Order: sequence, then structure tokens, then C-alpha cells
Amino acid sequence: MAQEILEVLNQLRTKGEAHAVATVVETRGSVSAKTGSKAVIDASGRVIAGWVGGGCAESTACDVALNCLSNGDSQIIDIDLDDEMLGAGMPCGGHMRVYVEPVLPKPRLWIMGHGRVAETLCILGDLMGLDVVVNDPIVDWERYPNAHQLITDDLDYDQLTPAENDFVVIATQHKGDHESMKRALASKATYIALIASRKRSRLVMDYLRQEGFSDDELERVIAPSGLDLGPRLPEEIALCVVSEIVMIRRRGTGLPMKQKLALEDAEAATRAASEPVKLSRRP
Repeated sequence: MAQEILEVLNQLRTKGEAHAVATVVETRGSVSAKTGSKAVIDASGRVIAGWVGGGCAESTACDVALNCLSNGDSQIIDIDLDDEMLGAGMPCGGHMRVYVEPVLPKPRLWIMGHGRVAETLCILGDLMGLDVVVNDPIVDWERYPNAHQLITDDLDYDQLTPAENDFVVIATQHKGDHESMKRALASKATYIALIASRKRSRLVMDYLRQEGFSDDELERVIAPSGLDLGPRLPEEIALCVVSEIVMIRRRGTGLPMKQKLALEDAEAATRAASEPVKLSRRP
């Protein structure tokens, strides 16, 4: 891989910016790019390094890259360069296949607070492939060895800066939960959860309402949080919350798998029953 592309990829990784890598995996006939040619495509659909061909070959790769960045899936595309009716826009007499792979930065799990729930959230969040950031004055690496970052000097929560795809869990045990919640709601975080009793959750929501947050904004807050697994222990509470995060991240249903598969089978049977019967003709 060219040094220029490696340097660009390293810069994007350091900045945590989403991008895609397009690689020519097969060519036939007359094409300008060769097998192994690569291009780095940024989140706006623009080639910022490398090359996989000119004209509409590049345009097609960029369009597909945007779709891949949106759904998180890789895709192989066939580009026909042998079409007298324009086709891909370049009747060169060849054909190429391009593998487009999205590179998405790890979402972060922001944990506000300390204690056994927070410690277990840190362990489970790391296991789920999240970069865990723990924000609390008394946390240390001995209790949070799985954390990506520890913040201990943020009394005003100014360093709580979640990105759009991040997850925030406020588990401060009533200490500053209402203030940190204000900061979280000012972001575009995917998930904002409050671990608190029903009574405390109502108090926090009432406070936020008095601070001018609208009902639509408050709908973003999940309180009480987590899936109903019947938790009793702190570790079980953390499991419920992380299960909910996985469900949201992977667009799951939260149903037991047995029930989900039974529903899918029932839907398939209904569709099959509604299809018209095809009568075969005698020869």
C-alpha cells in the first residue's frame, strides 16, 4: 500500500473520522486502474488519497462508499467500462470489480460516576467493542483497567463531549446526575441513560424541564434504563444497560430469540399462503 495512503489512514484513525477504502480486486480488458489500486474516501464521499480509476468509476465507488458508511456493511461492485450507451460513463472496453470497506470509529461509552455498576459497565462496554470513558473524581486505573480514558478533573462536566454515535450512562448515585444530564442533552449522543430509582429519575426530569428542556428533548433520556432482565445485583443492572446499548447499536428487537424466530416463521408462512397458486401447463 502506498505510503501516502497509509499516512492518510493513520491520520483519519487518530482523528476518529469515518471513511471508506475502495480496492480494485479484479480487472478485465482495458481499464485505467490495476488490481490492488486503492482509494480512501472520506465521510462526504470524496476521494482524499489514492485512485481506482477516473470518471464515473470513481463516482460509482464514492456513491457506494457513502451507502457503506451509512449501513456499516462492505460491498463489492461491478463497474462496466464497455458500454457504448455510456454505462459507467467510460466505454473503455473493460470491466472492474471494486471492494468497498467502511472504516467506522469505535463508538464511545461515557460512564459518569463510580461504584460497582460503573466498574461492570466499563468491563462489559470494552468487551462489546466500545471505547470506554469514565468520568468521576475518584476513579483510578486499578478499578477501571478496561477504560480507554479516565477523567478525574471535570467538576463542571465540560469534558463530557459525546459524538453522535456515542452512548452516555449516568451512574453518579445522585451526585451531579442532573447537571451532567444537561451536558449530555446538549450533545447528539445516540443513547443517554440514567441509572437511578424511579423517584430520583422523576426528580431529575422535573429539574431538566424547569431548566427549559422540551418534552422532545427529554424523550431522549432513558430513565430508568436497561432491559428488564429482573436485575438485583449491581453487575446485573450493568448487564441490563449494556444489553440495551447492544440492542440499539445493532438494531435488535429485544425479544427472546425463540420468540423472534417464531414470529419470522409465522410471517413467512403468511406470505406463502397469500401468494397466487401457479398452475402448470401440460406439454
